[in-house]
Amino acid sequence: MAQGILVFVEQRNGQVRKSSLEALSEARRQADKNQEPVTALLVGKDVKALAEGLSRYKPDRVLVADDAEFANYSTEGFAAALAAAVKKVDPRLVFSAWTSMTKDLLARVAARFDAGCVTDVSELREGDGGLVAVHPMYSGKAYGVMECQSFPLFLALRPNVFPALDPDNAHTAQVEVLAVKPDKVRARVTGTHAAEGQKVELSEARIIVSGGRGIKGPENWGVLQDLCDVLGAALGASRAVVDAGWIDHQHQVGQTGKTVSPQLYIACGISGAIQHLAGMSSSKVIVAINNNADAPIFKHATYGVVGDVFEVVPKLTKEFKELLSEN
Repeated sequence: MAQGILVFVEQRNGQVRKSSLEALSEARRQADKNQEPVTALLVGKDVKALAEGLSRYKPDRVLVADDAEFANYSTEGFAAALAAAVKKVDPRLVFSAWTSMTKDLLARVAARFDAGCVTDVSELREGDGGLVAVHPMYSGKAYGVMECQSFPLFLALRPNVFPALDPDNAHTAQVEVLAVKPDKVRARVTGTHAAEGQKVELSEARIIVSGGRGIKGPENWGVLQDLCDVLGAALGASRAVVDAGWIDHQHQVGQTGKTVSPQLYIACGISGAIQHLAGMSSSKVIVAINNNADAPIFKHATYGVVGDVFEVVPKLTKEFKELLSEN
């Protein structure tokens, strides 16, 4: 009988993703309700050393698929590792963070087990018949409420929605090697090129400063980047400026970009089209700065400033810098 929760833990360049720690923490909370075990899965090359750090987030067991074949992500290779873990653990639930990697991976593995898969989950709660997963739909204008009664069930959790546990240095987890070697990897990554300029991962950032057409040109990103540097924030952008070639697509927030849920979202010169709102409306606090008092973004903002971005943002940067230097 299926029992427990298996969590796919994503790592890049030897660093566990913050969103994966959030998924692991939520798995612990859900498992404790039913006194079930939690198993974490690490896939990569030379990643066994990361298992000790994962133990602090209270899994009962850590499976490690450590092989040269997993040095770079490949759909077939990582799918083989996750599928092998599902067969070994026989979990009731399989969790992951909702990232660019799991968009490619999770449903593929779920299909192998003829299992259900709910992505971009923003809430989990108990229903009359079992676990209920809430999933935003139609650009956030509606929510799908899905009651899950067949298992295993695969769930991808939205980053920055489910809080990570406080690390417990006293907790230890059993570490096991997962013996798996993919034999049909037809597409391989031969190299990666990191884009310059993004100092904080957009989908995991606690604070995001985003710019739209109101910044008037690509030469003015420095005004927003200065504020990012002071706040330790990530730089975001609307689709309009990405399509105009003012900034790379990796910065795009919205329906065709990244979905984010930061503690603070500062929208600078962004009108607030529904496609953009779909990607950031779950932000905890939204601050809108726009010289058009009728801009739709103000209907969704926690705080609104009607004014010129080039006057307001430098003043914010100065004030934040002074306040933070005092602490």
